[in-house]
Amino acid sequence: MDTAAKQLQAEVGRLQHELQTLKAQHHSEDDELITISEYILKRLEQLNVKDYIEDHPTIEWIGTCNELNAAYAADGYARVKEHSIGVVVTTFGVGELSAINGVAGAFSEMVPVLHIVGVPSTTQLKNKPMLHHTLGNGKFDVYTKAAENVTIAQAILMNKTQAAAEIDRILTVCITNVELSRAPPPNDPDVESYVLDEIMELVDDAKQDIVVLVDACAIRHDLRQEVNDLLVKTRFPVYAAPMGKTAVSEEHERYGGIIIGSVTDPSIKERVENANLILSIGALKSDFNTGMFTYHIPATHTIELHSDHTLVRHAKFPGIGMKSLLPKLTERLSKYQEVASRIPMFPKESDDKISHAYFWPRVGKFFRKQDIIVAETGTSNFGVLDVPMPDESVFVSQILYGSIGWATASTLGAALAARDKHLGRTILFTGDGSMQLTVQEISTMTRHKLTPTIFVLNNKGYNIERHLHGLNRKYNDIADWKWTSLLTTLGDMEGKMSKSYTVRSKSELNKLLDDEEFASAGKIQLVEVIMDKYDTPRALQAAADLTAKIAAGQAL
Repeated sequence: MDTAAKQLQAEVGRLQHELQTLKAQHHSEDDELITISEYILKRLEQLNVKDYIEDHPTIEWIGTCNELNAAYAADGYARVKEHSIGVVVTTFGVGELSAINGVAGAFSEMVPVLHIVGVPSTTQLKNKPMLHHTLGNGKFDVYTKAAENVTIAQAILMNKTQAAAEIDRILTVCITNVELSRAPPPNDPDVESYVLDEIMELVDDAKQDIVVLVDACAIRHDLRQEVNDLLVKTRFPVYAAPMGKTAVSEEHERYGGIIIGSVTDPSIKERVENANLILSIGALKSDFNTGMFTYHIPATHTIELHSDHTLVRHAKFPGIGMKSLLPKLTERLSKYQEVASRIPMFPKESDDKISHAYFWPRVGKFFRKQDIIVAETGTSNFGVLDVPMPDESVFVSQILYGSIGWATASTLGAALAARDKHLGRTILFTGDGSMQLTVQEISTMTRHKLTPTIFVLNNKGYNIERHLHGLNRKYNDIADWKWTSLLTTLGDMEGKMSKSYTVRSKSELNKLLDDEEFASAGKIQLVEVIMDKYDTPRALQAAADLTAKIAAGQAL
């Protein structure tokens, strides 16, 4: 039995042991057993969940303003606190349906979120009376049926004798599918050896002209250390897809930048697409993550490592996962360390005004080691992609699902996780349009004494939608808000726990970012950044041009 299989067996054994321990600890002299609620909470405690639910000694209840925001926050928490899970608790019907969009987003991007729903009694579920929060037609299972399409596993607890087993089944599915146990199924040794030989043959043929491309699944399947070992031992140049940003240190001497198909900076695009061989790790080929599917990399020049299969040119090897394969490949590749060619540093843009071309490189200099950087779907996400981030920073975004408003509520969960892990500052970049969807959670951040720094890009509406769907359409305009009053309105009544700013020029922005008190993030802060209504980041403009070209039926 190899190491991975032993680890998986050990994890199963640990859970079984914990189950017996729970029964022993809670079986009193008068035969009183642990309740289902207590059992769930104990399991969550064992999975290192430190927030949510009121009466538990180590799990803190975090009450959000609505269920959708709660799901977003659980998503953000799980992204930052790796090897744990996010948990959202709602009532049935109205509550679970409100949360389902946030749960769906986590599901689509493989973020481990557990949704616990409080339902009517088992008697009521069987007899189906006309209860509040139902549809009034006796169909109590419609909500579960809706959830089946956006969750990896479900359980309805109807029998107390089976409840513990069902709870463990759900949590075990969650653990094994998001790699919390770090023990994926073992690779077949003979097939794995053959795959390694095939890869090495391609590497030899590439004559050291090799680049590494890292994507989202390297993060989701806990491959950061293995990727780092590869880069240290080979010194191959490395690039990242948008969803793989911060999967590797962007201070690494061989880090080249972000690859987004035709949206990529031209000098980077040419370097990658002309490489003799690309080693792709954890690719997730969604539209925005690939520049509207415009990667022009032939399969004959590509090796793809995934969690449950490997692609070597046109050949697919099911069951050969990257967690086990990559360390073995690294050892074979280490002989190339001295001959790998150097590449230029990632280019930086500059300008003399608060345009997107100036703003994003400038805030890049503001970032620090271990910062949590959250970017909203759209303008902020496209803008920050071109900015190298400090070592050990964590980039949090929702590029695949792209639910507008996600980032603000997700920042709540991210900041809670950062506090649990003793990480650095939590910094949010969002637009004025996106902020209006989920702004209520600023009050929850204030109530729990979290201190994120929030940059609101005020450009009078939905900038990404303007450039994708109607530059001058009224439906992309919004009502303007007095943004600098939000923090005092939403919780900080006396104005002692927060501070707000408006910057309209390069000099004002520089003065603020250079201010030591502001940079220390000792209180919650909001910065309104005034920008031109039609200005947009380079990458977003390129994506918009591609979208228009596709809509017009033109060949790419």
